Amino acid sequence: MRVAYNDKMTELADLLGEMAGLAGLAMEKATQALLQADLTLAEEVISEHDRIGELSVIAEERAFALLALQAPVAGDLRSVVSGIQMVADIDRMGALALHVAKICRRRHPNHVLPEEVNGYFSEMGRIAVSIGAAAKLVLETRDPERAARLREEDEAMDDLHRHLFTVLMDREWKHGVAAAVDITLLGRFYERFADHAVEVGRRVIFLVTGKLPDDDVPTEADQLTTYPDES
Repeated sequence: MRVAYNDKMTELADLLGEMAGLAGLAMEKATQALLQADLTLAEEVISEHDRIGELSVIAEERAFALLALQAPVAGDLRSVVSGIQMVADIDRMGALALHVAKICRRRHPNHVLPEEVNGYFSEMGRIAVSIGAAAKLVLETRDPERAARLREEDEAMDDLHRHLFTVLMDREWKHGVAAAVDITLLGRFYERFADHAVEVGRRVIFLVTGKLPDDDVPTEADQLTTYPDES
């Protein structure tokens, strides 16, 4: 029984890692589509998103089967519950990449971004891809120290997001309301992508140590507030 349980937990962990890898790849393609007005890449992200959803369903089914059939306790229960919670976070990461791709498709053949904000989104995309890859590695290694370092990249993303608003609020802004709305939404999508990766890291720390870091300070991903196109 114990061997079977461990095998099923390994399968669940592998699924979560695969999902995280797909979410990171989706955001990488979505960022390229955004910066290059590449409709083909945007369509790839949109068409491939179903795979993340399929894996999400499989992972949840396996996790709930472990709860129902294996009756795990203590550390085993913590692993299964953490797995269920991480499925939701990784699924959201994929959905946020999807939202970026849909904005690209909606504005095609025009570029979504004015030239002066390209640099911001190039760097935000780089951080998103990096933090997505790091989250995948954390899931594979269950290294709490590596998981804790995800917050550093999230802070860099937050800084870029704040600076982006200084551009939007500048009196010299000349690109209109529609562009400002697109940029506001896109900035939020990248910020939330990083937030959910951090939450995956927090859950891995909880899984390994039995304690969530900063228990008294909820992360962005803990909040229930949603934004247009984010649900």
